[in-house]
Amino acid sequence: MNPSGAYAHYDKRHLFRMADEHKTFSAGHKKLIVLLKGWRVAPFVCYDLRFPVWMRNHNEYDCAIVIANWPEKRSFAWKQLLISRAIENQSYVVGLNRIGRDGNKISYTGDSMVLDPLGKKISKTKPSLQKLETVTLQMKTLEDLRHSFPVMNDADTFHIDLNH
Repeated sequence: MNPSGAYAHYDKRHLFRMADEHKTFSAGHKKLIVLLKGWRVAPFVCYDLRFPVWMRNHNEYDCAIVIANWPEKRSFAWKQLLISRAIENQSYVVGLNRIGRDGNKISYTGDSMVLDPLGKKISKTKPSLQKLETVTLQMKTLEDLRHSFPVMNDADTFHIDLNH
C-alpha cells in the first residue's frame, strides 16, 4: 500500500508441494518490485527462498523481503539461504518468519533477521522471541559495495520459462 491508496501484490512463485499447495493454489508468474522512499524492494514468499534463479537480482532491487513459515527443523537452511541470497544478489535481505507452534504441533523459532549486502546480520532479533525492531538500511553501503566489487557485471544471463 502506498499513501495514495494504490497497492500491488506479489503471488508466491514456488508452491510448497510437501503441503500440497500446488493442489489448491496457482503459482505466480512475475516478480514485483516496488519503489519505497527511493528503495527498490522485492517481496518473496517462504519457499521462494530456495530458488536462487527466481530471486536473482539483475539490478532490479536493493532489498528483498522474504515473509515465511519455516519450521524449527529447517531453521539452519532458512538462515543460510537468507545469507546466500544477500551475498549473491548484493542486496539487503529481510527475512520475517513466524514463531510458536501451529495446529499441527510444528514448532517455529522465527530466526527473523535483516542482513546487509555482504550477508552480515544487522538486526538484533533472537530466536523464539516476538519483538518489533527498527533497522536502518544504508543506501551508501549498498552503492559502495556494488561500485567497488561489481560482481553482477559478470553474472550469467538466462531466461526463466514460466510455463513450468
